[in-house]
Parts: sequence; C-alpha cells; structure tokens
Amino acid sequence: MIALDWALTAPRNLGLALLKAYRTVISPLYGDVCRYYPSCSAYTVHSVQQHGLIVGSFFGARRILRCHPWAEGGIDDAPAKKNFRYTVTTHGFVVPPRQRKG
Repeated sequence: MIALDWALTAPRNLGLALLKAYRTVISPLYGDVCRYYPSCSAYTVHSVQQHGLIVGSFFGARRILRCHPWAEGGIDDAPAKKNFRYTVTTHGFVVPPRQRKG
C-alpha cells in the first residue's frame, strides 16, 4: 500500500518540482505583478498539492486566465480538499502519511 501511495504522488511531485524551479528562477524576474493574493504560482502550487497534477493544473490555469490587467484582484485562496490524506513536507512536496506503530 505504501509503494502505491509513493507511485501515486510521483507525478504530483514532479509537477511541484517544476513549479518550484519556476518560482525560484523565472518568477523573480517579473517582480510583484500579480493582482491576486496569493500569487498565481503559489495558488497553483497549493492546488497541485491538494488535488494532484491534473486537477491542480486545471485550477491554476483557470486562475491565470482570471488574472489580467482589468481584473479586480484581491484575496483568492486555492480550494482545499476535504479529505486530504497526504503530508506536505517543508519543501512543499507531497508524501504518504507516516504509519503509526503500536
């Protein structure tokens, strides 16, 4: 069961690694231009962490389409998943929860 959990989180973590690289290398070149809080990339990271690569990317793309010069902006948090069963590490990757012994 644990090996299956690791296999299921691999695509999500690959997407998160790409997003982390974008946020480290490319995002600082743009400066603080996002009309929403959190930024579109932070929103996408949270969405992918919570919902997986495909659904999280859909939420991120939808948010990017809403972010344009005529948007009102404001606070727009990514939707949280009700039954999130994984753990998010301090580096933002998703891992299976630790099994309790005893």
